[in-house]
Amino acid sequence: MSEKILEINNLHVSFQTYAGKVQAVRGVSLTLNKGETLALVGESGSGKSVTCRSIMGLLSKNGSIDCGQIIFDGKDLLSKTNKEMQNIRGKEIAMVFQDPMTSLNPTMTVGKQVAEPVILHQKLSKSEAMKKALELFRLVDIPEPEKRLKYYPHQFSGGQRQRIVIAIALACNPKILIADEPTTALDVTIQAEILDLMKSIQKKVATSIIFVTHDLGVVANIADRVAVMYGGKIVEIGTVDEIFYNPQHPYTWGLLRSMPTLDNEEDSLYAIPGSPPDLLDPPQGDIFAQRNQYALTVDAYYEPPMFKISQTHYASTWLLDSRAPEIKIPQSIVARQQYFKFKKQSFKDKRG
Repeated sequence: MSEKILEINNLHVSFQTYAGKVQAVRGVSLTLNKGETLALVGESGSGKSVTCRSIMGLLSKNGSIDCGQIIFDGKDLLSKTNKEMQNIRGKEIAMVFQDPMTSLNPTMTVGKQVAEPVILHQKLSKSEAMKKALELFRLVDIPEPEKRLKYYPHQFSGGQRQRIVIAIALACNPKILIADEPTTALDVTIQAEILDLMKSIQKKVATSIIFVTHDLGVVANIADRVAVMYGGKIVEIGTVDEIFYNPQHPYTWGLLRSMPTLDNEEDSLYAIPGSPPDLLDPPQGDIFAQRNQYALTVDAYYEPPMFKISQTHYASTWLLDSRAPEIKIPQSIVARQQYFKFKKQSFKDKRG
């Protein structure tokens, strides 16, 4: 039985805007186990980043947590004061953001920036902290680490800057590392290197990872479990194999069909029709109904519960109700499943 390190229960987060109250996260519940990589996947605006910022206590001033619990190591983070959260952020839960340049101070050498959280949280001397920074540079594979500790952020490539940000996040050996779209701004080759690095680091330091992305293909090789989010809710959750090989929610089907493959026979990439819901006034019934070509009459009136498919696999769609007609998985997804299997085997071969 896996040991939970994080548990989110019925989390509701909203933002007050000039247009009204945006219900950004609506009843999210999930767990993160020790040493696990959990991917949060979904289109922009689905609530992924807001969920993560809620864990970190980093919501903007107009944001508020309306109800719910975020239990970390047996304690509810929502009951912590800002000062108490400052002691947790960076030390026990760390976060890597999408653009490394916004996370790095352009006027300070990267060595000092990596050493800073070590001095703050671990109370080491400057010389000891710099030794730790050097170890971290080696861990994240920065070439010529002794020399490059004295460099400034602009002297590194985008991929190397992201490695430095990961080094800063790992400086205090956090129990949880949250990576919010860490590869989106990078080219495909560098993206693969960063993903490989994160999986390698996880094995070495035994941290738990929450990986946020809009691209299901990115998580194929690094995630243990996947939570698919839409309209501020989790609509499907399961192991990575269950989500890729036995997807049950039409939205997950759409995300899979949107994945490009090397042998794509279609003239253009599939795009889910329509646009995400307006969370100022969420629709009644199933949140995905207006974009779902398989929608049933009941979808317009009642929100579907989380149907249990296996001990680890759940999906919120009326298509799983015993009274619903049987819908076959779109054929175009089968090709992507074969491609996923090929990519996964290639990744294993590469890692030995």
